[in-house]
Parts: sequence; structure tokens; C-alpha cells
Amino acid sequence: MIYREHYINPVRDFYDSDLIKIITGIRRSGKSVILEQIRNEIKQKTDNVIYLNFEDKRILANISNSEQLLDYVEENKKSGKCYIFLDEIQMLDGWQDACKTLRLYDNSVFITGSNSKLLSKEFTKELSGRYVSFKVRPFVYKEILEYTKELGKECSVTDYLVWGGFPKRFEFDTEDAKLRYLNDLDDTIVINDLINRYHIKKEGLFKNLVNFVLRSNSRIISAKSIHDYIQQKHESCSINTIIKYLSYLEEAYIIETIKQYSTRTKNELAYYLKLYNEDVALNSIRCMDNRYDLTHNLENIVYNELDYMGYKIYVYNNKGREIDFLAQKDNKKYYVQVAYSVADEKAYNREFSAFADIDNLSQKIIITNDDIDYSTSTIKHIKLKDFLLMDTLDEK
Repeated sequence: MIYREHYINPVRDFYDSDLIKIITGIRRSGKSVILEQIRNEIKQKTDNVIYLNFEDKRILANISNSEQLLDYVEENKKSGKCYIFLDEIQMLDGWQDACKTLRLYDNSVFITGSNSKLLSKEFTKELSGRYVSFKVRPFVYKEILEYTKELGKECSVTDYLVWGGFPKRFEFDTEDAKLRYLNDLDDTIVINDLINRYHIKKEGLFKNLVNFVLRSNSRIISAKSIHDYIQQKHESCSINTIIKYLSYLEEAYIIETIKQYSTRTKNELAYYLKLYNEDVALNSIRCMDNRYDLTHNLENIVYNELDYMGYKIYVYNNKGREIDFLAQKDNKKYYVQVAYSVADEKAYNREFSAFADIDNLSQKIIITNDDIDYSTSTIKHIKLKDFLLMDTLDEK
């Protein structure tokens, strides 16, 4: 497996901190591998390291509650600071109390957990601010190229647009095997992590909502639009129920929503949300007859890549014209428009006109899958295949 320095580097500053280090993110995004890579790095300087994976039934059979975990650590740690790695910690009864206790006695604690019980909004409640969290997402394209090279395989940009970046899917050679893996993963996320966890009784309604939402990536979304869709299915539900279900999807890192930045109010408008999937495969596995939604998946991938690069992202309302992204970092603003192609004259005029009346103090960028360079004197065109290899938007 490739070394994911992008995620390990920010954790490094906290190796010796008494704060609990939480590696979080959607299922099968590579959290356990990163935990192992951090552990191997620390083992270069000390052998006072304890690692337990609670998905291993042998471990769980002997350590099933917080008291047994505390006893095990006390018996096996050496003198001085001990580095404790607890993988899939949610399997352990009372894991919260154990972690809070361990950090008090010269231990550095690292944990991962599946989304079924270790969700982002629960960190504050369960650990009372005694933690620092690091989110991991599935592979971006640069990581895919590195990993497929390691496997002796290749991955085209189109393959990425359809099947996304869940690491394990690259191990499968046939589309049937890939689909089986991604569908099983989807079932685990929706059923185990959400329906079972929240005891959702209207399973059919919830699954219809999930299917609608995950097919609606890179679009404006609202509780009302989902409600209208559900009502068409002759199912009764309230707006509040839909809002609650959407929060479940966001907590489990299945979707992300971004707000609009308005030129009129100069602030965020909370009622206007655009939705993106954590991985575009969540859309593609719901498509029939290979009619994949490449246009919206392309915008979704640009969002994921910009997020990976560290940009704060908004939708931008330019006096009634929507610009897909206002990306901000290091006091710089970048207006980014995304289209599958601008080869057609109408598409060209539509996409480029979105930048009308924006001054030239900020970078104006359009990203498309075209091979021809459509840059103008004021707007920079970046080919998708080039954008996916960039580390920042400032690269030439």
C-alpha cells in the first residue's frame, strides 16, 4: 500500500500529545493502513508500542470492556511514554472511558473506528474535547496512479470519473468483481452504519432517499426537493425526518454539502446547499445500462480534489450566475467553473459568461475534459488530466 504522507504529516505534530488522535472518514478509505503507517514510523524510535485490532475475534474474546483494556495496557507497557494504537475501537464496550483514562498516564493514544459508532459529531460528546481528529478520504487521482503502479496496473481518467477512489476496488480486474465489492460496501454503509445504528424503521423510505441523494451529486439540494420526490413514491414523511436522514449521511462522511457565497450579502447563505458524494462510485453503482453521469461526477471529483488540496470551498452567486466554486486558501481567491466540455459554442458561452463582471485581481479558472486549450487573456483553462496532477491551483 502507498505511503499517504498527505494524511500522516499533520498527525506527526501530535505524536507525543496527550490528546486522543482519531483517524476518521468513510468506510474503506484507508484509515487502518494509515494507522499502521504511523505505528511503523513511531516504532523507529521506540519499542514501547501497543497495537490492538478489535475486529480480530481473538483479541475481542480476551479484551471486551474498558477495564480489561486498561489492565492489558498496564501489564504490557514499558516505562516511559507508551504509544497505543486501537483499531476499530467501537467494538469495545466503554471505549470512551478507556481512552480518556489512558491519556492521563503518559500514553499517546491513536484510534480508528467504523462510522457505525464513531461519527464526527460524537467526538465532542464522547471525548469531551480531549481529542484531535484527522479525516481520510478515498484516493485522489495522484494516489491512484501511485497505487496502480505498485499493483502493475493502470487507471484512466475516465475510470476515475466512473468508479472513484476506494482503495480496495483497484485490486479487482473485472467490472463484475468491482461492482460486487462496491455494492457490498454500499450495503454495509447504508444498512450497518445507518439503518441499524439509528434503528430506522422505515427502511424502504430511507433507501429511496439515499438512492435519490447519491444520484443527485453536484446539484442544488433541499429537504423540500427530496420530500417532493418521496411523495411521488407514495410514501409519507415529514420535512424534519428528511433533514434528520440527511444529517445521518453527512455524519457518516457519505455526502458533503457546501454553502453559497453571495455577492449581495457577502456571507454564507445557509438555506442554499449543493451536495457532493464522498466518492463518485456511490453515484455510478446506481446507474443503469452503463449510462454513467460523467458530467456531474467530473464536478464532484474537482470538488474532492480541491478539498484534498486544502481549499475552503463555496458555491458563488455572481449576480444570478452560478460559479461552481469559490476556492480560498492563503488569503487568495480562485473562481472555478467546471464543465465536461466547452467545445460546443453554446456551452462555451454559457460557462465563460459566468465570470462576467468579476475583476481580474482573483484567478478565474475553467476546468474541462477537453484536450484543446481554451484559455483567454483573463480566464485560465485547465485540462482535467492536468488538474488531477496539480498540488495547487497556482501551478503553471
